[in-house]
Amino acid sequence: MDLNITLCDDEKEQTDFLSNLLIKWAENNNHYIKIHTFKSSENFLFQYDDIKTDILISDIEMDKISGVALAKKIRENNHEMQIIFVSGYTDYITDGYDVEALNYLIKPVKEEKFFSVMNKAVEKLLKNEKFLTLETQDGFVRLPLYEIIYIESQRNYINVHGKENTISRITLKEIEKLLDHRFFKMGRSIIINLHYIHQTTKDFIILTNGEKITMVRGYYDKINRAFIENV
Repeated sequence: MDLNITLCDDEKEQTDFLSNLLIKWAENNNHYIKIHTFKSSENFLFQYDDIKTDILISDIEMDKISGVALAKKIRENNHEMQIIFVSGYTDYITDGYDVEALNYLIKPVKEEKFFSVMNKAVEKLLKNEKFLTLETQDGFVRLPLYEIIYIESQRNYINVHGKENTISRITLKEIEKLLDHRFFKMGRSIIINLHYIHQTTKDFIILTNGEKITMVRGYYDKINRAFIENV
């Protein structure tokens, strides 16, 4: 799964420690993660709309805006983000319930416990994940959006490339309406999940699975801009 994870802590040593744990956890579970680090809640809030955080791991006691105050601000319009508090004190545990925090970890954080909480966060996110329901010749299938690598049009059908290929009689225009910001339509016949792009050249888009897609003329700058803005 592709995940944007934000660490908010004013102690660099703690941020480095948790970053290393996250990298190890992601490698063990085949997740693709992007880690964003902030020394204060206000710095995070300043970039909140641009980052699209899936999981927030925040210290409680910080200057100006505490971790709890940060979580309350987020919960005003976002109940999907998974929030994990990390603190050296147990005084604020009840506050965690008020902001729907997934867990409250006490420093020093233990690797086994941390991995368990991260797995639970992913489970929660998957329950909120959007699905495509498509009709095939064998019946209906439900495809999580995060599993879709790209979709190509083949006359009156589409071929959805993911863990397996799924062919359905629906137009690319119709399916485009069911997708979100992760997806970019290039030309008339292909939609790409931006999270699976490894590299772009003037001639090809190279995906994380090594597959190459021919770059449509005039789309090099457009897809690079979309990648920067949405991933």
